[in-house]
Amino acid sequence: MSATPQAVLTKRLHAALVACGLPPERGEVTAAADTRFGDYQANAAMVLAKEAKSNPRVLAAKIADYFEAGDICEKPEIAGPGFLNFRLKPPWVSRQLRDLAGDARCGVPATTNPLRIIIDFSSPNIAKPMHIGHIRSTVLGDALARIARFAGHEVVTDNHLGDWGTQFGKVLYGWKHLLDRRALEQDPIAEMTRLYREVNTLEQTDPAVHKAAREELVKLQQGDAENRAIWQQLVDLSWAEFGEIYEKLGVAFDERLGESFYDPVLANLVDKLLSTGTAQVSEGAVCIFFPDVPALAEKPCLIRKSDGGFLYATTDLATIEYRTERWNPHAIWYVTGAPQQLHFQQVFAAAKRMGMGTRLDHIAFGSILGEDHKLMKTRSGDNVPLRDVIDEAVSRARAMIEEKNPELPAGEKDHIAHVVGLGAVKYGELSQHRMSDYVFSWSKMLSLQGNTAPYLQNAYVRVRSIFRKLGGELGSVRDVVLTEPAELALAKKLLQFGEIVPLVLHDFRPNLLANHLFETANAFHAFYEACPVLKSEGVRQHSRLVLCEATARVLKQGLDLLGVQVPERM
Repeated sequence: MSATPQAVLTKRLHAALVACGLPPERGEVTAAADTRFGDYQANAAMVLAKEAKSNPRVLAAKIADYFEAGDICEKPEIAGPGFLNFRLKPPWVSRQLRDLAGDARCGVPATTNPLRIIIDFSSPNIAKPMHIGHIRSTVLGDALARIARFAGHEVVTDNHLGDWGTQFGKVLYGWKHLLDRRALEQDPIAEMTRLYREVNTLEQTDPAVHKAAREELVKLQQGDAENRAIWQQLVDLSWAEFGEIYEKLGVAFDERLGESFYDPVLANLVDKLLSTGTAQVSEGAVCIFFPDVPALAEKPCLIRKSDGGFLYATTDLATIEYRTERWNPHAIWYVTGAPQQLHFQQVFAAAKRMGMGTRLDHIAFGSILGEDHKLMKTRSGDNVPLRDVIDEAVSRARAMIEEKNPELPAGEKDHIAHVVGLGAVKYGELSQHRMSDYVFSWSKMLSLQGNTAPYLQNAYVRVRSIFRKLGGELGSVRDVVLTEPAELALAKKLLQFGEIVPLVLHDFRPNLLANHLFETANAFHAFYEACPVLKSEGVRQHSRLVLCEATARVLKQGLDLLGVQVPERM
């Protein structure tokens, strides 16, 4: 497919600026906020007026005179203090839609600067259940990986498991003294969690238990065969459940190198940092100081405690060093919660001090709240297990489908329930700005109205039903003629898909794509109501079928980039 409308207009605006003796790089074309005044707009005249020593409206008129509108748009209109508004011509839109209908990438250009990117996300803790809090990192990280790969980047996804640390001394002690084998067989994660909690409680009143748990940890760290074997069972049993959850969510990883993988190199790393002067001893601890970083001047990065213990920062620095040596990435993205912002500021500053030039980004996100607008918890105050959330989503979607289409075969109902239920949870997350806290609401997520996955999935299903009634697929795409306002509004929204997808990675915001898909579905429903498809004939029917086909493909592709599937029926 040829370039997007925005790209074509930008190129012509740059040519007009050059003709006016102005710097072209200052000319930016954006989609119009209010389509009553045009489809696209530019504020180049206002930006450049001062250095051009001209009135913005006068300069805008000059730029408009030099702008080669050709077949793409009308002559730019001047509005307000000097905006340039561009209105696309229907014949050009019609031709672009025809091209879009045959484009496997739905108009999304491949990047001209492919990067190698490592994305670190999800990262549950071994011997603990995945909970509702993991949904944000898991779904956001997966969506960014999908979009980056689609854009043409090389992506390595790494699930940095929490499989090392002091908690394992407690679980090991509990395993040896309190283990219920039958409970372990029925629900391994629940039994491991019980062991940890019981030992943690015993430690509060029995110093001997605390000492014994600490000794179990030391034995594990020193390579004791028995404790290593038990620890491996903890890892395997945990991953078995995690794997089931990831499979249901449709999320996969290229690597799952946990904290334990880096433990053998931590002592040498700290010694190297001390020997090079990167780190210093302070009150018995080893720290990296940042006197030249105002925000961290009073907040050094602690990499070894005074008792000799290592910290998360130590492991994270070893991880960056390993990833740099193994993959030589251009960038590493960490998808974790906003409370870890200071930690990553310190780690990134420390990595820079160590001479690592890889770009490091912390993709932070907010919290999931319950109906009471507090952190979502169970009635007992525990984190809501992610497994329960998934099961509940599918169950609620199954009930909805049972009510809407009871005649469907049971197997098809189950499949649709899985697609709709999990899609609702994922989209409910991704349609939010990642830094926003949001209320987890089943009724909102599963609604067939509003900005939800079921609404978008239903729009796709409605398109597919048109072709089922037609008795076949679109076939070859011939000339397209769009004249009705609803036809053109939908076509323009479809053409903007190729402009929106690349924007997502600029600030790691999948909600931009989600919102565009919602607007596309709205435009389709407006078109569907205003423009009969099956009752029309000839070129008009063909053109409207092309619109339907392009809508279905954009919705399906866009939702797939968010990790959301579409059913053929609902």
